[in-house]
Amino acid sequence: MPSSSSSNTEEFETFSKMGRVCFVRLMVLALLGFLGCTHAQLQMNFYAKNCPKAETIVLDYVRKHIPNAPSLAAALIRMHFHDCFVRGCDGSVLLNSTTGTAEKDAPPNLTLRGFDFIDRIKAVVEADCPGVVSCADIIALAARDSIVITGGPSWRVPTGRRDGRFSNRTEAINNIPAPTSNFTTLQARFGNKSLDLKDLVLLSGAHTIGVSHCSSFSNRLYNFTGVGDEDPALDSEYAANLKANKCKSINDNTTLVEMDPGSRKTFDLGYYKQVLKRRGLFQSDAALRTNPTTLSYIRQLVSGPLPNFLSEFALSMEKMGRVDVKTGSAGEIRKHCAVVN
Repeated sequence: MPSSSSSNTEEFETFSKMGRVCFVRLMVLALLGFLGCTHAQLQMNFYAKNCPKAETIVLDYVRKHIPNAPSLAAALIRMHFHDCFVRGCDGSVLLNSTTGTAEKDAPPNLTLRGFDFIDRIKAVVEADCPGVVSCADIIALAARDSIVITGGPSWRVPTGRRDGRFSNRTEAINNIPAPTSNFTTLQARFGNKSLDLKDLVLLSGAHTIGVSHCSSFSNRLYNFTGVGDEDPALDSEYAANLKANKCKSINDNTTLVEMDPGSRKTFDLGYYKQVLKRRGLFQSDAALRTNPTTLSYIRQLVSGPLPNFLSEFALSMEKMGRVDVKTGSAGEIRKHCAVVN
């Protein structure tokens, strides 16, 4: 039979072990709680309690006005893309600058449209729920809703983004993929946002709607390498047609050209078919043919049914919409989208 002394020792050791176990468990729980706070996630229906009509207000506004200006659908999805590639999807692309140093002032964003449209939606939302819904979420929702209203695919838009307080012209230049980008640059800039080659191909598919200014690709027609030559990667017949009927000089900054000739108003596989024919407008379009992985994926999309592309596109759009978002206590909820509080 154990002595009283040994019994006390065993009890003490048992108690100590239990204490250590409890301490470890508490530390694990605390760590998980910390991680949960620092990696707050977007969620569906984020505004269900504090602004339950928010998403309906955005949808109703888009439904009312986009049919009168359907070209804005392409403009809004482009705005969403440009916003997410600089500081994440935080509405920083909307901020004005009096010194010409904001993202709006960067060359990639000089042709962006739809700022007034977002401002008007924000005003309606603010009237119902002041200081609750972020401009970043409004961009994401309006981009999706406008594509749906014009006959394109839908995708999940979890909300809870907060607005950034900074907007920098140089960051826009350094992060937004340009129409003159080669494959190496495209892969790097998408990779920096945790978007892979599949996402690159799918998100490029948004070029199936909308138009572009000649200035975004006229160097391919008139002065590709600086000696007055034409880009050999561009179909020569298509190039001749563009020169004769659209972009009649390298200095044309006003003429608009369909990115997907014949079906620019339809969200379909036309863009990929043009790329395979070497008729993508941009160097960045042609660059997708220079890599075996992206080229193979384009061929798979073209040979498959349209719903495959639409569902895959939806997944990539949701993935892009999560890039470097600000949630929790980060950033702010702007009262007016063009200025910080």
